[in-house]
Amino acid sequence: MNKFEYQLVDNELTAKDFIRLKVATGFMDRPIEQVQKALDNDLFDVTAVYNGEVIGMGRLVGDGYMYWYLQEIIVSPEFQGLGIGKRIVNRLLDYIRENTEPGTIVSVGLTAAAGKDTFYEKFGFAKSLGMQMYIER
Repeated sequence: MNKFEYQLVDNELTAKDFIRLKVATGFMDRPIEQVQKALDNDLFDVTAVYNGEVIGMGRLVGDGYMYWYLQEIIVSPEFQGLGIGKRIVNRLLDYIRENTEPGTIVSVGLTAAAGKDTFYEKFGFAKSLGMQMYIER
């Protein structure tokens, strides 16, 4: 793909775009009401927009003071490998730095999808032992 112009947009992620990107990259579908409530409660989100279409996203969740977690760093398959994910992560990390109280230390975590840990290591993340479960109702 030739060089193209896209922009990062803060805090405009919609439930519809969230679901579309998750499903396009092989993650589970979720009810739109559940996704909307999650988006209403995130701390910050960023989308990559190309020709009016959301082609990537990333979110921050946590308490916004001591603990920050990167969630759903996703780029549409046809736009992967072009540096969009890197720009999204950098925007999220910049937001944390801009909103961290001087003189404090914060913890920034994430759960990397299988095979993506080396991508995050480039930003300074280190592997750690974590656990996860899903509860279905």
